[in-house]
Amino acid sequence: MADFVQQFVGGLGAGAIYASLALALVLIYQFTGIVNFAQGELAMFATYIAWTFIDAGLPFWLALVLTLAISFVGGMLIERVIIRPVEGAPELTLVIVTVGLFIFVNAAAGWIWSFLIKDFPNPFPGGALQAGGVSLAYSTLGVLAVVGGVMGLLYLMFRYTKIGLGMRAVATNPESARLVGIRVGWTLAFGWGLAALVGAVSGVLVAPLLFLEPNMMGGVLIYAFAAATLGGFDSPLGAVVGGLIVGVAETLAGSYVDFIGSDLKIGVPLAIILGVLLLRPQGLFGRAVVERA
Repeated sequence: MADFVQQFVGGLGAGAIYASLALALVLIYQFTGIVNFAQGELAMFATYIAWTFIDAGLPFWLALVLTLAISFVGGMLIERVIIRPVEGAPELTLVIVTVGLFIFVNAAAGWIWSFLIKDFPNPFPGGALQAGGVSLAYSTLGVLAVVGGVMGLLYLMFRYTKIGLGMRAVATNPESARLVGIRVGWTLAFGWGLAALVGAVSGVLVAPLLFLEPNMMGGVLIYAFAAATLGGFDSPLGAVVGGLIVGVAETLAGSYVDFIGSDLKIGVPLAIILGVLLLRPQGLFGRAVVERA
C-alpha cells in the first residue's frame, strides 16, 4: 500500500507540471479558439532565458520573476505581430502558423544556446519528508505548491479583478464585450501573455527533472494535450484536473502494467486522447457545442 501511495504522490507531482502547460493551452484556446502547438517551445525558450540569468549569477527566484515578465511581454508581442494578422483565417491556416512558430522557436533556441544538453538547478532542497512509510520528495511538494499557487492566483484574477472579468466576457462573447467598451484586441494579447507566463512556469519546473535542451518539452506537450483534452479545452479547471489524472495514470501504468514499463509510458496520454475523443469529445468539464440548423 505504501508503494502505491508513493507512486500516486509522484504522479501528482508530474501531473502538476502537465497541468500548468495544459492550462496555458486552454487559456489561449478559450480566448481565441486557437490550439497553440508552439506552447511547449515557448516554455522551453523561457527556461533558457531563466538559465541565462542564473548562469550570470542571479538568484533563482529573481531570475524566475524576470523570466516571467519577459515571457508575458513576449506572449503579447506574438499575438500582436504573428497571430493578429491571421485572425479569422481558416483553422488550417492557424494550425500552420503555430506549427511554424514551433519550428522557428526551436531553431532559434538551438542557434542562440546550441543543442548541447545543459544542467538546470533545482530550486527545491534535496531529501524527502517521511510520513507513514511514504517518502515525499521536497521537490515534488515544491512543484505542487508552486503550481497550486499559480492556479490560486489565476482564480483570484478571473474572479475578482477588472481585467479577469473582462477576459471572461471576451471568452464568452467578444462582440458583446466590445459593445460594452472592453478593448477586445488588447484583452486577447493579455491572454497570450498570460498563457506564455504560465507555460514558462511549466518549463522552469520540468527542466531540473530533465536536461535543458531545445527538444525537452516535446514529450511534455503531448501530456499537456492529453490533460487539456481530458479536462476540456474550454475549461481551465478541467486542464488542472486532467493534468493530475494524466500524471497519476502515467506513473501507475509504468509501475504496475508490465508491458508498459518506463519505455511505453508515452502511450498512456495518447490512449487517453483517443479514448476521450471517441467517448466524450468535449472532455470531463467541457461544454458540448450545439448548432441549430
